[in-house]
Amino acid sequence: MSNEEVYTVKKKSRVGKFIGIGVAAFAAGILFISATASVPAGHSGVIVTLGKVEERTLSEGFHFKVPFIQDVVNVNNQLQVYEVDAPAVSRDMQTVSSVIAVNYRVQSAKSASIYREIGNDYEAVILTPNVQESVKSVTAKYTAEELITERSSVSEQIKEQLNSKVAGYGIQIERFNIVNFDFSPEFNAAIEQKQVAEQNLLKAETQQKEALVIAEAEAKKKVIAAKAEADAIREKAQAEADANDLLNQSLTETVLKNKMLDEWDGALPRVNGGESPFILDLGDAAGTQAPAPQTNAND
Repeated sequence: MSNEEVYTVKKKSRVGKFIGIGVAAFAAGILFISATASVPAGHSGVIVTLGKVEERTLSEGFHFKVPFIQDVVNVNNQLQVYEVDAPAVSRDMQTVSSVIAVNYRVQSAKSASIYREIGNDYEAVILTPNVQESVKSVTAKYTAEELITERSSVSEQIKEQLNSKVAGYGIQIERFNIVNFDFSPEFNAAIEQKQVAEQNLLKAETQQKEALVIAEAEAKKKVIAAKAEADAIREKAQAEADANDLLNQSLTETVLKNKMLDEWDGALPRVNGGESPFILDLGDAAGTQAPAPQTNAND
């Protein structure tokens, strides 16, 4: 065999070794990948061995499994939001269109059973029909107007009923929200008219109360003014009465006689045909004996 032939054989041998190493490395990589599993945060790893779901689940993190025999299915245990339209009929036969938002989570301990019995499509299989039924059941207990005024109570009742229906599957309802209530155009118009009427009534009552307050204030002012006037008249009358009493007390007989003397001009009253019937005794008042009046027969 020539040197060239020997070289060719050796070259082929080396290429064969490289290919063998590459194939072995590739096979080892495939084997390693198939023997490992990674579970994301907030998830549970459900182990499926030859199509059978095991009760044991894997926590979040890196794990080993039997290659080509076991698979790991990740089930989300985080808080999830499910939103759906839920039509219903109120107690007074009004059509109600509701938009519902449900915050829920799959319990970690129930991850294997819910995957075995339902799979990953648990929203369509469990949540949708039970949300619809719960909304219709509770809505039928209230009138359309009560659904608006007692919205929080309605929401809480639907949440409790829904939670009781899905808890057995391993789904926990964290929060239930009625995003929107929508009614027929006729009912909406009636509600608007009622609100306008109530606002007008409230405005009229407010104006009436204000007018009553003003009237009461004016009446009080008049009463106060009348009382003040009556008090003034009474005080004036009392002052006049007190002055008269004081004057009467000061007008003694001696004072009156002195006043008469002060104003007398010294002439006695005269009468025709005889003596004057008016005889004044001024002696006491003057302090001396008054002269006797003289009459003239010719007068």
